[in-house]
Amino acid sequence: MIDRSEILGWLVETDPARLEELWRRADAVRRASVGDAVHLRGLVEISNHCVRRCGYCGIGVEHAGLARYRMEADEILACARQAASFGYGTVVLQSGEDYGIGREWLAGLVRAIKAETGLAVTLSLGERPEADLAAWRRAGADRYLLRFETSDPALYRRIHPDLPGRVSDRLALLRRLRELGYEIGSGVMIGIPGQTWDSLADDILTFAGLDLDMIGVGPFIPHPATALGRGELPPAPRERQVPNSELQTYKVVALARLACPHANIPSTTALATLNLASGRELGLARGANVVMPNLTPTKYRALYEIYPGKACLREAASECEACLRERIVRMGRELGTGPGARRR
Repeated sequence: MIDRSEILGWLVETDPARLEELWRRADAVRRASVGDAVHLRGLVEISNHCVRRCGYCGIGVEHAGLARYRMEADEILACARQAASFGYGTVVLQSGEDYGIGREWLAGLVRAIKAETGLAVTLSLGERPEADLAAWRRAGADRYLLRFETSDPALYRRIHPDLPGRVSDRLALLRRLRELGYEIGSGVMIGIPGQTWDSLADDILTFAGLDLDMIGVGPFIPHPATALGRGELPPAPRERQVPNSELQTYKVVALARLACPHANIPSTTALATLNLASGRELGLARGANVVMPNLTPTKYRALYEIYPGKACLREAASECEACLRERIVRMGRELGTGPGARRR
């Protein structure tokens, strides 16, 4: 287990030679704890409707000029079949917090995916009522992803306005998801204006405290049509503000691996957005063991613009699949098989 003082030391480290020690250590823990397999999980962005007004996200309800979509069940099933044909073990259904996605409709979709493909089903649909979450678990959903974004309550409130009559508590909801029988995944943004070294260290310790099965971290990339994108929320003092850099993201990937050796950790699309040539590979070399190729039909992808300039917006799913496989093998890593559940 890594302690808080060591985490803080690595977060502010800038010496490349010292950081090589961190990369080697994280990679060794990854190899010993989860092996050399890289699990590919097919991502389907099923809707860009959202009721929230998060300060950084480009699909929030206030973005009136955005063309909205909600995929039909047969379109989503076609993507799941494609994931199975590619040999993926998991399909990830992601959307904004969209109450047009009804409880019974999604439960039926989950049952159909499980019956037709046998894939593990991961959901990432925001803060839904417990009755919805329980019904989807009974239908066969295996995992739920809900990023808490920051463990600093004051910073969280600044970037996540509550809905009328409802107070957001994502940490409590993650614990309830675990009680319902889901594998739980969460994560944070790195470099949010106002995020300090201390709060980011607390985030990493929170990963361990929640005993997360999956951890996704990425750099803060604001959408220009949001409060954070317009610079309306001030940063922390210069000496305390965490940068939203590629290097800082690799540090958090590595430290997440040290804090949670057995978790599944993706090398994210946001890293590929910052460094298309080698961002995913560097993430995999510094603690990650999952990638999430996008299976969303290309006619919808550009509309799921949570941040600008996302990688792989125009490539067909088959192109992404072939490219990622080649890059993983070229690294000397293995292609994962099966659902890739967390090792315990």
